[in-house]
Amino acid sequence: MAHDGQDMTMHSIILDDLTGLTGAAIAPLDRLLENATAAVRAQVSEGDRVSAKLIEANQTAAHGLAWLATYVQALRQMQLWAERLQSDGRLGEVEQLLHQIAFGEYLCQIRGGIQMNQGEMLRLQYLGLSAEDEAALDDTSITTLTRSGNTQAARSRLVELMQERNADVTFGVSGLDEELEMIRDQFRRYAVEKVEPYAHDWHLKDELIPMEVIEELAEMGVFGLTIPEEYGGLGLTKASMCVVSEELSRGYIGVGSLGTRSEIAAELILCGGTDAQKEKWLPRIASAETLPTAVFTEPNTGSDLGSLRTRAVKDGDDYKVTGNKTWITHAARTHVMTLLARTDPETTDHRGLSMFLAEKTPGDDANPFPTPGMTGGEIEVLGYRGMKEYELGFDGFEVKGENLLGGEEGRGFKQLMETFESARIQTAARAIGVAQSALDISMQYAQDRKQFGKSLINFPRVSGKLAMMAVELMVARQLTYYSAFEKDAGRRCDVEAGMAKLLGARVAWAAADNGLQIHGGNGFALEYKISRVLCDARILNIFEGAAEIQAQVIARRLLG
Repeated sequence: MAHDGQDMTMHSIILDDLTGLTGAAIAPLDRLLENATAAVRAQVSEGDRVSAKLIEANQTAAHGLAWLATYVQALRQMQLWAERLQSDGRLGEVEQLLHQIAFGEYLCQIRGGIQMNQGEMLRLQYLGLSAEDEAALDDTSITTLTRSGNTQAARSRLVELMQERNADVTFGVSGLDEELEMIRDQFRRYAVEKVEPYAHDWHLKDELIPMEVIEELAEMGVFGLTIPEEYGGLGLTKASMCVVSEELSRGYIGVGSLGTRSEIAAELILCGGTDAQKEKWLPRIASAETLPTAVFTEPNTGSDLGSLRTRAVKDGDDYKVTGNKTWITHAARTHVMTLLARTDPETTDHRGLSMFLAEKTPGDDANPFPTPGMTGGEIEVLGYRGMKEYELGFDGFEVKGENLLGGEEGRGFKQLMETFESARIQTAARAIGVAQSALDISMQYAQDRKQFGKSLINFPRVSGKLAMMAVELMVARQLTYYSAFEKDAGRRCDVEAGMAKLLGARVAWAAADNGLQIHGGNGFALEYKISRVLCDARILNIFEGAAEIQAQVIARRLLG
C-alpha cells in the first residue's frame, strides 16, 4: 500500500463527501472533550467544588483542557463555514483544501499532541483520559481524515492555487457578508497605499506612527467604529472591528493597534460611565480629538491586576494619584488615561480598585510628559514600536473627581473585566493580520528567490510551510469571527474570545517564524520585512492576557 502522498493516482486530493466526513468527526470530538473535562475536574476538585489551588497544582492538565476545547471549537467553526459555503454553492477547490487540511492536521495533533508552544506538548494522557476514552478517536471519519486529510499532495495543490490567485487576502471566501467584505476592501487599499510602504522604516527608526495616519484613520471612522451613532461613532459591529483590525495589522501591527486603546476606553465608558461621562468623552474619542491610553499594569504585578498598589487619595472633590505603571502603550502623545488605582487602602485585592478618566497634556520628543505630577521614560522593545512603550511615575498627580468612572469607588476591576472580551477579540484579529503579513511577504520571497535552478516555492517543504500558514489563518479567522458574532449577539463570550486570542497568537508566531525560515539567512537581516514581522508577532502571546492566562480563564469556565 502506498504511503500518503507517494502515489496520488490511487485517490483524489480532495476526499469524497468532504463536509459529511468532517461533520461526522465533530460528535466523537465532543465526547472526547466531555470525558476530558470530567477527568480534569476530578483532578482539581475537593469534594464537590473546583479548587483554585488544585487547578494551579495541575496546570498542565487544566491548560491542556483549554487547548483541547479550543481545537474542538475551531474545527466546529470550520465545519460551519464549509457548510455555509456549500449551501451557497461557493465551496471551491481552495476552500475544500483549506478545510480538509485543517481537519487532517488538527485531528492528528489532538491524537498525538497539541502544541501549546514550541516546548510544551499536550498529550491526552496528561488530562487523565483512559485508553477507553481515547478510543473515541478511532471513529472511521477521524481515521480517514488523520491519514489522508493533510497530505503533501494536498498542500502542494493548495499552494499552486494560491499562486494562481496571487495570494488573495482571504484565500477564497471567509464567509462574511457583503458589507464586511466592502469594509475589508476599503482598509486593505488604505494599508497598501499608506501603511505597508512605510512600516518597515518606522520600525527600523523606532518612530511614532505619523499623526497624519491617525488623522486619516479618524476620518475613516476607525476610532469610533463601534461607538453608537448617538455619541458620534459609526455604530458598527465587533465583526467590523475585526476586519478593520485585521487589514490594518496586515499593513503594520502598530497601525492596526491604534484603535485598540480607543476601543478599550469607549467600552469602559459605555459599560460603566455616567451619562455625563458618555456625553463628554465618547464623541471626542470617536473623532480622535481625544486619544486615550490604557494605564493598568504595574512593575511587580503583571497579570495580577488585583494586587495593584498605585494609590488614588481623595483630596477635597478630587484625587491625587501616587505610584508607578509600566508597559503603557502610546502614553506620551495621548490626552486621557484610563487609569486603574487603589482608592481603598484597607484592601489588598481587586475590591479596592477604581477606574479614572485621568486627563493629561500630550507631550513631544523634547518633553514627553509635561503634566505636573507625572513622569515617564521609554522602554526600548524588539517590535510593536509604532506607538512606543513607557514606564510612568505619579507623585500627587491630580485627577478631577468628576472623572471617577461611574462616579463610584471600588468598581474599577469589574469595569475593566467587562472590556476583556472585546479587547481579546480585537487582539485575535490583529494576530490574523500579522500572520497574513508573514504569509504575503514569505510567499512573494519564495516565488522570487531561486536556488538550485528553481524558485523556492517549488520545494515541498517550502510550499508546505506556506500551505499551513494559509490553513491556520483560516482556522483562526473563523474562530475570531465566531467570537465577534457572539459578542454582537449580546451573549457572554469570554471563553470564545479567549480561545480566539489563544490560537490566533500562536498562529501568528508560527507564521512569522516559518516565514523567516523560508527567507534563510536573509530573514535574519534587519533590512528584510520578515524580521520586523517576527518581532511584532512575539508580543501577541503576551499582551491582553498571556497565553497561560488565556488558558487559565478558559479552563476555569469549562470546569465550572
